[in-house]
Amino acid sequence: MPVSERVLRVLIPLVMLAMLIGLWAWYVAAYNIPKYILPGPNLVAQSLVNDWPILGMALLVTLKITFAALAIALVGGVALAILLTQSKWIELALSPYMVILQVTPVVAIAPLILIYAPSTQAALLICAWIVAFFPVLSNTTQGLKSTDHNLLNLFELYGASRWQTMIHLKLPAALPYFLAGLRIAGGLALIAAVVAEFAAGSAGAGSGLAFRLLESQYRLNIPRLFAALILLCATGVVIYGATSLISHLLLRRWHESAIRREN
Repeated sequence: MPVSERVLRVLIPLVMLAMLIGLWAWYVAAYNIPKYILPGPNLVAQSLVNDWPILGMALLVTLKITFAALAIALVGGVALAILLTQSKWIELALSPYMVILQVTPVVAIAPLILIYAPSTQAALLICAWIVAFFPVLSNTTQGLKSTDHNLLNLFELYGASRWQTMIHLKLPAALPYFLAGLRIAGGLALIAAVVAEFAAGSAGAGSGLAFRLLESQYRLNIPRLFAALILLCATGVVIYGATSLISHLLLRRWHESAIRREN
């Protein structure tokens, strides 16, 4: 990719962001909007700096739940996807329950999870895992099923065992699908961690950003509320960027989705 195109890829979003912030600041100043309704970007930035000890600790709590749920979803999703593709009967037996688990709103089942989980943090982790699990499972299963039949016949011709075929053919072929599921699950894990904390109503020193959002709302500390929202948005963008970078690094040399066209 030419250097000028790389610069434009970074410069254009930054210019758009600067324009939006400028429009925001102009609107607040031009119409004299009270800070308890819509604070200006300067007040939000000031709150972000002054309240960083509180917001930073809350962000760490949310990130801990997010990444723990994502890690468990990745391991469990890939393992179950491999199991499902090994037997049609296992897939028929488990698929309906996995779909039910996915389509049930996490807010609806969070109270039950809070009752049976050993702690509030464990309940939040379970809620986040439920939401992040299905994209990994679904995409990886689809990838394992999408292996080229001609290559499967070739492996059979050379007498490869089932696990040799899985490790050397099916898993590499499913990698693009898995990475697509990873990008989706990363954002969903963050969303689920926040939603689960809303449903749990957890508070105190070990609370995450969701509680700080509610606390700011109840106290009409709108600048801090906006600062917490900006932290959440920035975290989501970073997670998506990191997963996209991992996908690019793993696929850039061989998969069509990451290879630049010559013409």
